[in-house]
Amino acid sequence: MPEGDTVFLTGRRLDEALAGKTLVRAELRHPRLSTVDLAGREVREVATVGKHILTRFSGDLTLRSHLRMDGSWHLYRPGERWKRPGHQVRVLLEVPERFAVGFNLHDLELVPTDREDTLVGHLGPDLLGDWTPEAEAEAVRRLTAQPDQEIGQALLDQRIMAGVGNVYKCEVCFLMGASPWTKVSDVDAAKAVKLSRKLLLANANTVFRNTTGFMGRGKESWVYERTGRPCFRCGTKIRVAGQGPGVQERPTFWCPRCQPGPIA
Repeated sequence: MPEGDTVFLTGRRLDEALAGKTLVRAELRHPRLSTVDLAGREVREVATVGKHILTRFSGDLTLRSHLRMDGSWHLYRPGERWKRPGHQVRVLLEVPERFAVGFNLHDLELVPTDREDTLVGHLGPDLLGDWTPEAEAEAVRRLTAQPDQEIGQALLDQRIMAGVGNVYKCEVCFLMGASPWTKVSDVDAAKAVKLSRKLLLANANTVFRNTTGFMGRGKESWVYERTGRPCFRCGTKIRVAGQGPGVQERPTFWCPRCQPGPIA
């Protein structure tokens, strides 16, 4: 599932292409929305909340989409060849000289703009949203409210703070020097929140994600997808194991020396 920074960048690019323009054509290829015609409405803005993309139209309507594992939004000029097949299109928004095409989008909902909270109100503070001391304190409060939860699992809980995915979960745990299976009560929750915000913010405006600051291919992350390769700090081989129940299980990467504590 895309990280919050990927969703944020997607939303920003959609906003730059669509905001302030009138829809020439709009197709919502979803059983519940297929008869809705948005043509003639203006795209007011495209915003993101955590991993949710909110496209707001004149007339106080909002389309919520979620990328999940296989969804994506593409922007095209007239005549450009699409990079994915037409049968995967779920949303097509056309404004003069631009097409915004949503492939394999999930959780499509069209609601009055003043009812967006029914879709995203359950989320914790958005790490790439309007970040204030109050938002940070609320994220810490929500994180520490589950002291027995494994920190790796807690970081993925969008109800605590919105935006962290499996990549940042692994990287934050490494930078804290804690095993992902360590209980929340045994880590510095405030540090976990600050690191999550710092890493996401540093990568919010680029497709070339880097959490290490090192230059060169294969040096973009401390532990994520580096199974069997030496840790940049101590040389110990990076390990991987599943974390989470059932369909929520995610491959979790860590350095057994730099991150002491429980293991899978």
